[in-house]
Amino acid sequence: MPFTMPLLSSNRISFCFPHPLNFNSDLWIGKRDRIAVSREVSTNLTASVASSPPPDSVRGDSVAGGARDVKKLESEGLELLYDDGYTSSSEIDYTDLVRSDGAPPRWFCPVECGRPIKGSPLLLFLPGIGGLGMGLILHHKALGKVFEVRCMHIPVYDRTPFEGMVKIVEATVRLEHAMCPDKPIYLVGDSFGGCVALAVAAHNPNIDLILILSNPATSFGRSQLQPFLPILEALPDLSFIMGDPAKMAMASVESGLPPLEALDQLPRILSSMLPHLFDFADIMPKDTLLWKLKLLRSAASYANSRLHAVKAEVLVLASGKDNILPSRDEAQRLRNSLRNCRVRYFKDYGHTLLLEDGIRLLTIIKGASMYRRSRRLDYVSDYLPPSMTEYTEIFRLKYRLFFQATSPVMLSTLNDGKIVSGLAGVPNEGPVLLVGYHTLMAFELSPLIDAFLREKNVMVRGVAHPLFFTEKFETSLQEFTVFDEIKVFGAVPVSASYIFRLFSSKSFVLLYPGGVREAFHRKGEEYKLFWPEQPEFVRMAARFGATIVPFGVVGEDDIAELVIDYNDQMSIPITRDLIKQTNKGFKRLRTNMNGEVANQDLYIPGILPKIPGRFYFLFGKPFETKGRMGNLRDRENANEVYLQIKSEVESILSYLKKKREEDPYRGILQRIVYQATRGSTDEVPTFEP
Repeated sequence: MPFTMPLLSSNRISFCFPHPLNFNSDLWIGKRDRIAVSREVSTNLTASVASSPPPDSVRGDSVAGGARDVKKLESEGLELLYDDGYTSSSEIDYTDLVRSDGAPPRWFCPVECGRPIKGSPLLLFLPGIGGLGMGLILHHKALGKVFEVRCMHIPVYDRTPFEGMVKIVEATVRLEHAMCPDKPIYLVGDSFGGCVALAVAAHNPNIDLILILSNPATSFGRSQLQPFLPILEALPDLSFIMGDPAKMAMASVESGLPPLEALDQLPRILSSMLPHLFDFADIMPKDTLLWKLKLLRSAASYANSRLHAVKAEVLVLASGKDNILPSRDEAQRLRNSLRNCRVRYFKDYGHTLLLEDGIRLLTIIKGASMYRRSRRLDYVSDYLPPSMTEYTEIFRLKYRLFFQATSPVMLSTLNDGKIVSGLAGVPNEGPVLLVGYHTLMAFELSPLIDAFLREKNVMVRGVAHPLFFTEKFETSLQEFTVFDEIKVFGAVPVSASYIFRLFSSKSFVLLYPGGVREAFHRKGEEYKLFWPEQPEFVRMAARFGATIVPFGVVGEDDIAELVIDYNDQMSIPITRDLIKQTNKGFKRLRTNMNGEVANQDLYIPGILPKIPGRFYFLFGKPFETKGRMGNLRDRENANEVYLQIKSEVESILSYLKKKREEDPYRGILQRIVYQATRGSTDEVPTFEP
């Protein structure tokens, strides 16, 4: 039975051991200075095993980096734009290997992970062939907020065969499943660890497992490491190889290249291989390295022979510049071989994907809709708010040029009808329903969400088309796209049940009654509403006393021109067949309705960019439904309110189209001059409301 107990509480690591407890020799771990756990310390700690803390307990007295109060974290969940701790750790913090102590592989819980939010699932990290177990070091703090993290450490001189390694992990998985049968268990396998994860999943098809495989070593038979085995067996020792890693890197340079091109490849290959070489630092004995490479070969063979039995959800993270394994091709093979496998491809990263800058494992898991706390994913209860890192990298960096080019203007209406700058007219507390016009290709979404995050510290939960949640169009080399981003930032599939639950949780809900028909409109249809006849949202909003805020946005015609629309494409046989085939697999919406609103076909319009003008948002006077449930239960009354809100949105669009003509800074050149003279951070003014 594996015990979870703090064994070494430096400022970094807490160790926990599986049975049998084995404290036969000193253990070194830590930063530059080695910290020893002696036999005496081990003896004293053995007595505390019986009272070891439960899985959700704290694994240390404090969280490095100044985390928020753990009680608040556990009871209320994560705060919006919380500090996820990325970039506050470094691989350099753990340069010393754990010396052989005679103990078997064991689990440890990094103290810096802290206490996760209540109900968090277990995450077991299975390391690469080096076995140190520090492959998640850059992710400890972020993952530790929403997972109970345990990492496996495999001592350098350990000789546990692959089947034995699988049994150790399997025993932990079965025990945890017995204690919490309704929670999923995450297995994050790095390279060799990916083989272990697949083997465990194949043996336990009835346990709810979610596998995250980073460049899994199932491709070892086709890797550049395979030819090393006969060479190493012939060498008297490894000092030649370990003393000159550049020669090992040269073996990976493509043959036949001109000298200058080969020299250009060498630094990149060497930087990819060095982390693995240092996993065997201090000149590892030849027999140890041979053992590990043979273990890797047997692991790949064992896992590949059992892929057919894997029923778990699998997410493969594949690097495009992996110079150790053919991970790109392996991702495609695994996606075709496994029943429930998806891929996220990172074309500019190497083999040590999880240790490279720019990779955010938790963000990837969230974007792939693979974070859940129970047997089924719930987009409301399982939702994790975006962290400050996610907000900064996606909104402040990725969309920075778009925001600068379009300089969105935010206006809102107070209860007395006065139009003011900013979002002061929008309520500060939910439930709130934002109902408005959907611009071409949803250009307005990122400025809208950004404005509510910055000004009101509110996450607007968009109700999105099922397209964004289907795997139908994912490829075997699927990159992290806008489809993942909208899920990180709160989108839920359109359904009455999800809107119901969002209102129940007092959320800010974003709804576009015009849906796909409005966002993929035809030529000459800009700023035209395609709303259904039925009052779809009024009565549900009234049931929860939600405040309805109508809004409009103009500017799409100032940044792009629609040149090839749906009608154009349907007149061409090839594109018509493509559109029909594309939409065949989608869940159809509003199939019981007539007219244009029922025409929800998805297509990719042909657009030409323009020298950008400006986006203008206006949020109308809030419409209170609190206390009107009885009145609005009547369909006629609800329909009257519905038409009133629709008319308000149309009036807002007309107002903005007229008033933007008075904006002296509508053109980008005028805005550039203003910012150059006043400061690039100054907000550019607009017309007088």
